[in-house]
Amino acid sequence: MKFRVICQKTPSGAHSPIQVVEQSTVEGVGWINRFLDREYVRRLSDKTLYSYAHNLLHFVRWWESVHRTGDISKAALAESTLLDYVRFQCSRQPVPAASTINDRVACADRAIRNEFPDAPCQVAHGFHQPFLRRRPMGLGRPRFNISRLRVKEPRRNIVPLSVDEVARFWASFHNARDLAIVGLMLMHGLRSAEVMALNRDDVLPSEGQLRVRGKGSKVRFLPLAPETTQLIDHYLRMERPDPCSAALFVVLKGQARGVRMTPAGLRSLFRYHRRTTGIQLANPHRFRHTFASDMVRAGISLPALMQLMGHTNIETTMQYVQVTPQDVYLQYARAAALCIRPLARSAP
Repeated sequence: MKFRVICQKTPSGAHSPIQVVEQSTVEGVGWINRFLDREYVRRLSDKTLYSYAHNLLHFVRWWESVHRTGDISKAALAESTLLDYVRFQCSRQPVPAASTINDRVACADRAIRNEFPDAPCQVAHGFHQPFLRRRPMGLGRPRFNISRLRVKEPRRNIVPLSVDEVARFWASFHNARDLAIVGLMLMHGLRSAEVMALNRDDVLPSEGQLRVRGKGSKVRFLPLAPETTQLIDHYLRMERPDPCSAALFVVLKGQARGVRMTPAGLRSLFRYHRRTTGIQLANPHRFRHTFASDMVRAGISLPALMQLMGHTNIETTMQYVQVTPQDVYLQYARAAALCIRPLARSAP
């Protein structure tokens, strides 16, 4: 039995447009689709639902390979079900990233508990142990948290682009639209999805601000650098077709001229310039990393950087604070020069 993810709009607002179905009969996988309906009612975005559906699609394919059916039952669930699922993924070649395994297991756990609240899964008995946890820097009251079955994820190493790499990549662009796109990532730290979602009226040049819709449809206002303002202004006056959609960045030529640029079009753009310049690390998110690293080196405060990046947790922002031995030496030398006094010599 084969399964696939489909997207179909329904007149009712109570059912998710993203569904997992059997490929031959187009019959939905009930326990998965009931979970997706529940998350849809919670107003999660279609992109998030799509991610959940593919995670559960992977789980149901594994379940079918073991139990010969895509439907689960309480009798078939065991305390080691999710642990066996982790073992299966770790035995694959190539081994999925730890974050991918954790996302799949967490999603399967939630979907199963939506269907069977008292399911005898290993996560409930062996790993759901409450413990006290304080917020970053010890602020706030201690709170109970729940540890889950997770694969240890390696420490994330932020590798920004060098000044030479940025200059070479920047010089490979020849129109204001593409330069404005890269400028918003490099000088303002925008995500690629945030750049693609910008509308013409989100640019507020008179106020020197840019309205950005981030994850979870959260809106934040960012200061616009003069260089970025000039690039956007040149693009709007000289390159942007008229008439066109409300989108800020649109296709400039071809049958789709005037239509909002797609994520696939942005990936194709960066792929071409990576091949032209030979800078393989130059992807949209790498420019965001470079912006954050530059801000940290310039001495910006973490709360300000957190606001600029659109993070909801300061621990995410802390990933960009990379302290090298040279930084430690310079900071110590600066502090020692201010605080440490030589001891007075005693008289012979």
